[in-house]
Amino acid sequence: MEWGTLVATLGGGLIAIGGTVLADRLRTRQEHRRGLQGRRRDVYTEFIVAAGAAHTELRRLAQNGAEAIDLEEASRSALTDARIYEVRERLFLDASARIAGKGQTMFEHLRALRKAVAAGAGTSTPAFHDIYHPYLDAVWAYREAVRDELEGHVLTPADFGWSAWDGRERCPHCRVPRADTVSGQY
Repeated sequence: MEWGTLVATLGGGLIAIGGTVLADRLRTRQEHRRGLQGRRRDVYTEFIVAAGAAHTELRRLAQNGAEAIDLEEASRSALTDARIYEVRERLFLDASARIAGKGQTMFEHLRALRKAVAAGAGTSTPAFHDIYHPYLDAVWAYREAVRDELEGHVLTPADFGWSAWDGRERCPHCRVPRADTVSGQY
């Protein structure tokens, strides 16, 4: 037996094993990234949906506050029933630090809205709108951050023909009267 043949065979075997291990490691890493991205997409969506459900119920309570026996309890239930607390915990586990921060900011604004509704702020009151519009701004900041992370394409208010995310310009309670350009009337 020649030593050269043995060394070449062993060298080729080591290269083949090394290549297989490297390829397997790269495949595992790629699968992990895809799995993490899928989990993130799911929890990011679940969080915005839960916040939306809580927001809808809070608006309903603010519109019909006199009908609710206990606004404090009903407003707390709005958040609990929407599962926002549960989904927020999952967000903290799977989200990137940036998205978790934007989600927490949005959550804090949602809780401030809950407190305003619990205190009796109706949808046409300044107390409601002083909290509501910063909440809308935080919702859109969350959406922007998620889109940037997942797709690399961020929406802007101009994409919708708006000047800002907070909705004040479209709000009949917050809009500052402006001169009608045709008639010059307010």
